Amino acid sequence: MAPGAVAPGTAGALVRDLWPLVAAEASAEAHGGALDPGDLEQSVWVRLLELLGTEGPPPDAAGWVAGAVRDEARRARSRSQREHPYPAEPAAGPAACPERAALVAERRRALRAAVARAPGRCRRLLTAMLAPEDPTYREIAGELGISQGSLGPMRSRCLGCLRRMLATEVAAPELGGKER
Repeated sequence: MAPGAVAPGTAGALVRDLWPLVAAEASAEAHGGALDPGDLEQSVWVRLLELLGTEGPPPDAAGWVAGAVRDEARRARSRSQREHPYPAEPAAGPAACPERAALVAERRRALRAAVARAPGRCRRLLTAMLAPEDPTYREIAGELGISQGSLGPMRSRCLGCLRRMLATEVAAPELGGKER
């Protein structure tokens, strides 16, 4: 056994004997400082187990517990003064907002309508790219009957066409964020 280490049975007996004292001290100190007594207890137990592993049991266990609880409470109060919570967000997150869901659905509808008005080859390519199965370039090229190498340039031209179509429908904001 390492020097200062405690025999396994001794540590269990010490913990069992100190349990009510640690709970009472932590409860008293926590309520005075608006802390969680369970967190305070846990911190004290961790300190005690570290001490038992290195130096052995404290000579005055009751005095050690009172001092350790005060020290941990002071640390917790200091930490709470430095830490600030993040601003509150909706519980379900911003994506679950009904307004945002409606805007996303409207954008998808506008995109699908613009794709339906695109010229023949572009309509087929963009429809294939928007498929819910998320096909690969190889699958899209096979479906359209074109080489996989020509898919990239064709996609670029079709997206440019789609961009021009949508630009005429949606007013672009002026510099400074003002709508025309």
